[in-house]
Amino acid sequence: MIWSSEDVARDAVRRQGAGMPAARVAEAVAQATVRERETAEELRSPGPVEPGGLVASPDPAELAEMWAARHAEWRRVQALMEASDWSTYGPEGDSVGSAWAAERTVRREQALAAHAAHLERRREAAEEVRGEVWVGAGAGRLLRQAASRAGLTPQEVLAQLVGRVVVGEDGAMSVAPFIPSR
Repeated sequence: MIWSSEDVARDAVRRQGAGMPAARVAEAVAQATVRERETAEELRSPGPVEPGGLVASPDPAELAEMWAARHAEWRRVQALMEASDWSTYGPEGDSVGSAWAAERTVRREQALAAHAAHLERRREAAEEVRGEVWVGAGAGRLLRQAASRAGLTPQEVLAQLVGRVVVGEDGAMSVAPFIPSR
């Protein structure tokens, strides 16, 4: 599951801001403002990115996007604190942030469940044996007749036949007589 820059920023600010006083939140907003401006400027600058520069990320655009998202989230937290007259930030009192966190948790659980189901399907597919059978003309006619009487395709009759195979101790394979059915 891939989180957006906003998801990452919301999660980081929620964790970092827990118990943070209003003055420290203001400092975080100021730092995010500077980082957003610097990464955006370096991204727009002509020429290659200098080693040791601000943008050491393999993707400078991703870094600039991340700082823009963090800046927006710190500003949202600061505005919430001012509007609610909080002296410290408490993530549990942030209804918007809590709703987003719950949504991320649900999306993560859904992604994990989908991944587990995908792995199970792959495991089951790996256990399957698929084959192609070439049947002689005489046996093919008998197979088609049996399938027609049962209202099945020849492939369905063969699948039922294979499902009834018994392997003896000596490795000999046999099938007890049966009538193909739906």
